[in-house]
Amino acid sequence: MGKKKTLVCALAVVTALTAAGCGGGGTASTETASAPADPAKVSGTITVLTHRTDLVKDGSMEAYAAEFAKTYPKVKVKFEGLTDYEGEVKIRMNTENYGDVLMIPGAVAKNDYPKFFAPLGTTDELSGTYRFSDKTDVSGKVYGIAQFGTANGFIYNKSVWEKAGVTEWPKTPQEFLGALKAIKDRTDATPYYTNFKDGWPLTQWSANIGSVTCDTEANNNLAGAVSPWKQGSELNVIDTLLHDTVKGGLIEKDPSTTNWEESKNLLAKGTIGTMMLGSWSITQMQAAAVTAGGSADDIGFMPFPVQKDGKFCATLTSDYQQAVNIHSEHKEAARAWIDWFTAKSGYAAKEGAVPAVKADPMPATLKSFVDNDVTFTERSESKTGTVNAIDNAAEIGLAKQDYRQKLVDIARGAQKGSLQDYFAELDKKWDEAAKTAGS
Repeated sequence: MGKKKTLVCALAVVTALTAAGCGGGGTASTETASAPADPAKVSGTITVLTHRTDLVKDGSMEAYAAEFAKTYPKVKVKFEGLTDYEGEVKIRMNTENYGDVLMIPGAVAKNDYPKFFAPLGTTDELSGTYRFSDKTDVSGKVYGIAQFGTANGFIYNKSVWEKAGVTEWPKTPQEFLGALKAIKDRTDATPYYTNFKDGWPLTQWSANIGSVTCDTEANNNLAGAVSPWKQGSELNVIDTLLHDTVKGGLIEKDPSTTNWEESKNLLAKGTIGTMMLGSWSITQMQAAAVTAGGSADDIGFMPFPVQKDGKFCATLTSDYQQAVNIHSEHKEAARAWIDWFTAKSGYAAKEGAVPAVKADPMPATLKSFVDNDVTFTERSESKTGTVNAIDNAAEIGLAKQDYRQKLVDIARGAQKGSLQDYFAELDKKWDEAAKTAGS
């Protein structure tokens, strides 16, 4: 395949189209990758693509494969750890060679899943067992099963907050801002760290859609000309808090110099107080705290500062969903790996993540949420296809960093404009796009 054709095909995947002559876009899958009935009869060599290069390098994935082999002795599992997972898989999906098991890349539109992945069963069958099954539902069939999920909120250094005299979770955006101001006034720590330069941490704010109203349909409710940033809306409350945090001078001095890897050490040491991240980050921050000579107990996790009926809510959202390549010659073995890795490997518990299996308990990392009766709101993703189509047509990017980077720049005076004018601009783009996209 020549360079020009490769580029054309890559763009086809990005725009959720199937270009003529591109290998990945065959007819929709009709062969279900069913759960194996008899492990002893399942055989074949499968390749699993993963972004967890660290777990491939340190032998953890091979250890999981060895345990898997005790149940499925005739299946050999190979791993490919990809540093630029999204970029590399996006290109490979223009051929038939994109592993047997892979995490569904964000570049693939939901409605195109049947062109690339084998169905794993019906939504009715799988929704009783797994969380987040509607995220990959297309016409009543499920095309991916989550590795795990994450609860959303703020990661923080307890010692910093206590030195500032704040010992209870803020219940309102105003209380949260007041707490950050107390950190600024009473400690040497930077109250909030944006991770502006790396950018992707800014997308974590979108994961809180649903936390403000405790509404499982909050994301689905964006599927239309609904002016998502109107007064009182989820995104209005969420983005206003980010804007006011920046405008209040409660962040790092120069956002253009932030560094994600270093931010973990800074929070662990108490040099910074708070960051917006999912609960997946707790174990990483705890490990950093121990490495820095502190304690894992120095790391706390708090819900978004809004209450409904006197209780906090925290959205539960899916991590990457594992799928079976429609072209795989060993679909049964691939499905066996997905089921085992999700339900039997202990991976989610080790990562301190929300289990995809509904019957499994919440992780110890979320004990403070459980003990304080935080309501876990599993956000429905049934209309994600429509929401994403509108978002892409509007060129906003709820799951991208650009629009919030502009929000931060407006708040710190690096770009002209006001918050309300920016919200009006976003609403106009969204509502105009909704007239044609996703319909």
